[in-house]
Amino acid sequence: MSKNPSIPHHVAIVMDGNGRWANKRFLPRVAGHKEGVKAVRSTIEASAKAGVKILTLFAFSSENWNRPKTEVVSLMDLFVTSLEKEVDKLNKNGVQLRFIGDRTRFHQKLQDRIEESEQVTENNDKFLLNIAANYGGRWDIVQACKKVCQKIQDQQLTLEDIGENEFAKYLSTGSLPDPDLFIRTAGEQRISNFLIWQMAYTEFYYTDVFWPEFNEQQLHLALEQFSQRKRKFGLTQEQVETNPNA
Repeated sequence: MSKNPSIPHHVAIVMDGNGRWANKRFLPRVAGHKEGVKAVRSTIEASAKAGVKILTLFAFSSENWNRPKTEVVSLMDLFVTSLEKEVDKLNKNGVQLRFIGDRTRFHQKLQDRIEESEQVTENNDKFLLNIAANYGGRWDIVQACKKVCQKIQDQQLTLEDIGENEFAKYLSTGSLPDPDLFIRTAGEQRISNFLIWQMAYTEFYYTDVFWPEFNEQQLHLALEQFSQRKRKFGLTQEQVETNPNA
């Protein structure tokens, strides 16, 4: 956990509103996605500066394949070019980059770039950046179930071994702590199949700001509201006040 309880250790963000930002300016939707990459860069820097240790960004959901083909193709190309441009800088700044989701559906060039970026940054420990790509919360739970079933079938686990903590190890986030704060931009108030298991006790923050306009000031507004929340994890307020580390 963060040494400062008013600062979330792990922040998860649904970066919504790129297309609407572009539409308002009579630009193609891909222009909004390109502008959104700039917001990603500034948010990583601002999060690390504020003391956040883990940032998980929902870049592409398993449902996004249903978008117009031209937009999907443009997004795939943007993933590749962004990785090629950003990985060296992330590495120099001690950022470890991980991808969660089913990457097998991506074309081979993108799969190669993803693997290379993870290998280049795997020993960094200042900040962890998770990119959720072709990710869905239901998919995550199902694939974890399959792994557990295989372990049981191989007699490496028994039914009695399976509890919440053991099961969570097989989710795509593995041993990472659950998100403390969830942020969604562009006014929508739903999680859209993102980290369903992991966000059982996460604090939610919604803003009407489109993702390309999300900046350090907007992040600080979210962090400020988080610092005012009283997180009880099922306990009473009296229990929390008596034993704040419970």
